Amino acid sequence: MTLGEQAGPRPRSSLHLFLAFSRLSLMGFGGVLPIAQRELVERLGWLSVEEFAELLSIGQVLPGPNVVNLSLMVGDRYFGLRGALAALAGMLLLPLVLVLVAAALYQQFAAHPAVAGAVRGMGAVSAGLVMAIALKLLPALRRNPLGRTRWIPVTVAVALATGWWRWPLVLVIGLVGGVSCAMAWHRLSPRADAASQETAP
Repeated sequence: MTLGEQAGPRPRSSLHLFLAFSRLSLMGFGGVLPIAQRELVERLGWLSVEEFAELLSIGQVLPGPNVVNLSLMVGDRYFGLRGALAALAGMLLLPLVLVLVAAALYQQFAAHPAVAGAVRGMGAVSAGLVMAIALKLLPALRRNPLGRTRWIPVTVAVALATGWWRWPLVLVIGLVGGVSCAMAWHRLSPRADAASQETAP
């Protein structure tokens, strides 16, 4: 069964996709990612937690914003190119208009102390939203092929490389991502399955 053929809730049309992603993008103050998880997994049920984590991981390593990549993959999953374009338009059209209006207003009021303080305060909100989505995605790691003894060190290595050592993202993906992909490939290889079956009682 392919992704698009699975049973369960699904968008009724390309217009439904456009409206859903428009709603999602307009609620994403400080970051769309937490809202995307809540909308696509919890409210609409179009993706499971595991599927959301997998698509997000692909979107993270592809060029461009991860949520935009996610919208393209979700739209393509159900309606092909037509769905991908509808989801992308929903994700970008209305926010683009709002950002242009906000940029024009910000130029006029940027020097106001209240505006400057509000902009700085949104940094803490954005950090909290990212931490919240990370905690919500933790259950998806139960089925991770690396196993807990491997994915925890990989997670710590990424956190240290990006947050403490300030490595460029390309370097983190190339080194840590490459090592984790190699470990997952080894765990999923037929030889590893055969070895685990031989050692099993």
